[in-house]
Amino acid sequence: MRRLFPVTDLTAAEDLGEWSLDALADAYAYPGTEGPWLRANMVSTLDGAAQHDGRSQPISCPSDMRIFGTLRGLADVVIAGAETVRLEGYRPARAREAFAARREAAGQGPAPAVAVVSGSLDLDFSLPLFVSPLVPTLVLTGAGAPPDRIAAARRAGAEVVVAGEGSRVDPARAVRELAGLGHRRLLTEGGPRLLGQFVAAGVLDEMCLTLAPMLTAGDAQRIAGGPAVAVPERFALASVLEEAGFLFSRYRRI
Repeated sequence: MRRLFPVTDLTAAEDLGEWSLDALADAYAYPGTEGPWLRANMVSTLDGAAQHDGRSQPISCPSDMRIFGTLRGLADVVIAGAETVRLEGYRPARAREAFAARREAAGQGPAPAVAVVSGSLDLDFSLPLFVSPLVPTLVLTGAGAPPDRIAAARRAGAEVVVAGEGSRVDPARAVRELAGLGHRRLLTEGGPRLLGQFVAAGVLDEMCLTLAPMLTAGDAQRIAGGPAVAVPERFALASVLEEAGFLFSRYRRI
C-alpha cells in the first residue's frame, strides 16, 4: 500500500517509487486552515549547501522536480526573491492537466501566480515572467520603491503590491497582503535570504526539504540566511519519502 511514511514508525523511509502526481498531491495537500499557510520548498546537500555554482539544479534529481511541480500545482502563489528569479531563470508557472480538476474544485485559477520580492525593482520587465504569464505576475516591494520602476512593472503587466516601508519588504506584511488578494496557499522557493526573512518573522508554517546525498564543501549558502532568531523554533516531522538516497521530508510548525 502506497503511503507517506508515518512519523510514528521511523525504521525505514517509504520509497517514492512510482507515486502518481495525484497521489503526491493528496500527500502534500494544504491543511484546511482559514488563514494563509506558508510552506517553503528547498533542497540541501548533506553538508548544508543550498546551491552549487549558484543554482539549486545540480543538487536536485527527477523526483525532487516531481515534488517541486506538485507543490506548485497546489499553490495559489509562488513567492521568490529577485536574486533567485535572476539566477534560476524563472518563467511563468504553467497550467498542468494533472492538477486542473483539483485546482478548479478548490476555486483556484489554472496556474499559480508568481510573486517576486524586490525592494529596488531591479528586474528585467521584458522577460516572459512579466509580459506573458498565464496569470499576472505580482511584484512585492516597499512604499519607497523607485516610481519609475513601479511604472515599468505596471507597463509590463505586473501587479505591484506594497508590502513594506521604504525599500524594504516586510515578510509578515507580504503574507497578509497576499492573503488579502485571495492567495491563501502560499509557497516560497527562496532563495536563502528570503527564506531567512520568513523564518525570522515567524510566519513560516511548513518546510518541505529535500536532502541530497551529496557533499560539495565550499562556501555555498545554507537554505536560510540572514540574522539568527533569538530562540530556535521547533517544527515536527510530518512525513518523509526516500528514493535513491534522496530524502523528501516535510516539517510543520508545532
